[in-house]
Amino acid sequence: MSYRRRRDAGQVAIEYLGFVPILLIVGLAGFQIGAVAYAAEQASTAARAGARAASLGQSAQQACAQAVSGGLTVQCGEPGGGGDSVTVTASVTIPKILWSFGDVHKTATMPRDHSPRRSEP
Repeated sequence: MSYRRRRDAGQVAIEYLGFVPILLIVGLAGFQIGAVAYAAEQASTAARAGARAASLGQSAQQACAQAVSGGLTVQCGEPGGGGDSVTVTASVTIPKILWSFGDVHKTATMPRDHSPRRSEP
């Protein structure tokens, strides 16, 4: 009986070693989902900042680039829309952890600022 008990003692360790890669993949997949959500949030922020800047007559491209955290790649389309509104689309590349998902695109529209500029005294 003691021989059998000694022989089975290593079985549990081997089973745990077989399960470790599965845990790593699940953990990294969780990080990848977080990266997708973060890129989507940053694209939304960049689109809003670009639309806000364009509505005030400023550079939408520069506002988009400054609104995104370092390490992420952002591209903003030319401001569009017509009349009383301006629309900007921002694209952020999703960081690759396990899989490559490409870019996330977000669009924001802001009303144009038609108020007269006041000069500072």
